[in-house]
Amino acid sequence: MPRKFKSLESLLKPDPVYGSKLVSKFINNVMYQGKKSVAQSIFYDAMAILAKKVPNGDPLEIFKTAIENVKPQIEVRSKRVGGATYQVPMEVNKKRQQALAIRWILEAARGKTGKPLSKRLADELTDAFNKEGVAIKTRENIHKMAEANKAFAHFAW
Repeated sequence: MPRKFKSLESLLKPDPVYGSKLVSKFINNVMYQGKKSVAQSIFYDAMAILAKKVPNGDPLEIFKTAIENVKPQIEVRSKRVGGATYQVPMEVNKKRQQALAIRWILEAARGKTGKPLSKRLADELTDAFNKEGVAIKTRENIHKMAEANKAFAHFAW
């Protein structure tokens, strides 16, 4: 009888404060060198800053909306045909959309300097919620590249 493997998604436990697997995944991406407690404190401090910035908004909802706003719908992938390499636009699956959104928000927050990471993360999440900032710009650039290369869409595999 074949053995059934659990997906990594099912092994992920929800975070202790919000009970959300998305938050848990985000914290795991913030983490450096296995220091989860440091990553958790950075994230929860950022959420506290978000709660102060938007007094009538739920920080978890702001976080989820920010992630949704950054998710790319389409991306370009390299495809070699004959001697030429084409940038072929392709749809992005749900898991990759989420992973890219998390990665871009963290890259944008880490790219800024002069403030603690929790404050930079709160700023970037606020910007993403308002559909502005570095992470949204990255998404728009990816969409523009896909639009510019839609002539090669017939190479999609």
